[in-house]
Amino acid sequence: MRIILVGLFLIIFLILGLPYLGIQWIYSKINKEKSDLNCLHLVQWAFRVIASLSGVDLVVIGEENVPTDQAILYIGNHKSYFDIVLSYARCPRLTGYVAKNSMEKIPILSLFMKRLHCLFLNRDNPREGLKTILTGIEQIRNGISMCIYPEGTRNSTNELMLPFKEGSLKMAEKTNCAIIPMAITNSRAIFEDHFPFIKPAKVILEYGKPIYPKELSKEEQKFLGAHTQKVIREMLIKNQELI
Repeated sequence: MRIILVGLFLIIFLILGLPYLGIQWIYSKINKEKSDLNCLHLVQWAFRVIASLSGVDLVVIGEENVPTDQAILYIGNHKSYFDIVLSYARCPRLTGYVAKNSMEKIPILSLFMKRLHCLFLNRDNPREGLKTILTGIEQIRNGISMCIYPEGTRNSTNELMLPFKEGSLKMAEKTNCAIIPMAITNSRAIFEDHFPFIKPAKVILEYGKPIYPKELSKEEQKFLGAHTQKVIREMLIKNQELI
């Protein structure tokens, strides 16, 4: 029943969202920042509705660690589609997520993603991938936060995390923006563990303390991905006891 409700909501939202995007495109010619925020708040509302329809019991820890007055780079573990739904709904400012390039082919949804400064990463083409990261660096410099999952794909294994790709942290290395580690525990229990059904589940989303690359040792700066992954791993291990 929950999968039907979520599916119907998504269809209705995307259909009604198309003319809304048109209206906001026109409004962006007058006030782009306000128009961007309007789109952000609409999508965040939709994600909160999806979480509610899915029966998610979300426990948030450390949200005070997220700066609200500067662009940041969110780094998280990735086990479920719901990682995006739950975390994006809580972003306090404009934030673009880095997604796989196949998402760009999804009608209407990709329009919303582009409108919200999301980027599409081609994992099979290093040159195109570098262009995407460079665009992310520019967006952070322009005050737009970014989020990337350095495992490169959803982790469907029994391992806590897949190895982090060090290149994913370049956006922080080049801008020295704060890295906010996100540890998302038990999100697969909502959907992926019993596909195609959606079931209520308790999920813990913890934000770690900001990591500023230039404040780390040379060794930690050299392996920034590994350092950030260690921080997230410690939170995941701790929070498994709370499920």
